[in-house]
Parts: sequence; structure tokens; C-alpha cells
Amino acid sequence: MNWKSFFLGTTIGLIGGYVTKEILSQKTNVSPEKVLEHVKKQFKQNGPISGSWIHMTAEPYEKQQINYRVYKGGISKNNNGANEQYEFIADASTGTILDLRRLAEVS
Repeated sequence: MNWKSFFLGTTIGLIGGYVTKEILSQKTNVSPEKVLEHVKKQFKQNGPISGSWIHMTAEPYEKQQINYRVYKGGISKNNNGANEQYEFIADASTGTILDLRRLAEVS
């Protein structure tokens, strides 16, 4: 067996595998569960959460003339006896919160 051929083949295989991994990781979305976990962690810093939800499919969204694929979801929390509801929009590829707004206050 020719050792040069063996090492050349091994090196090419490793480089090809690494390049493939990098290409796939750039096109992969963050899971909606991880996005919701991140948002809940941020909200829990200011008090307990009473409920949360997230759409499981990414959808198109435009903000300031930039197009994104996003997950939409919501958080409910109790603040001094009043139930506050928030809606969030998070980038599906990074998990970054792009928009957050308060929806309603329910007694």
C-alpha cells in the first residue's frame, strides 16, 4: 500500500467533511424550542412566567427593508396580580429577538 495515497485520501476526506459541515450549519435554523427557551430565560429575569407558546414553522418577515425567516410566539407573566401578555418575533437562523410588544393586560 502506498502511504502517500492513503494520507492524501484521508486529508481530502477530512477537508471535505469539514466544508460540508460548515455549509450545512449556515443553512440550518435554530429549533423553535431553543428560541422559546431563550426568550423565557430573558423574561424570567424580571419575574415568573405563567405561560408561553411558539409557532413551530418559520415564516417570512420584513423589518426595515430586511427580509428574515422568523418564529412568532408569546409569553404571559404575572406582574403585581395582573396578567401581562407579550408577543415576540425571533430570527429563525440565529434565535435573536427582532421584535417584542405588549399585547394586553388581563386581570
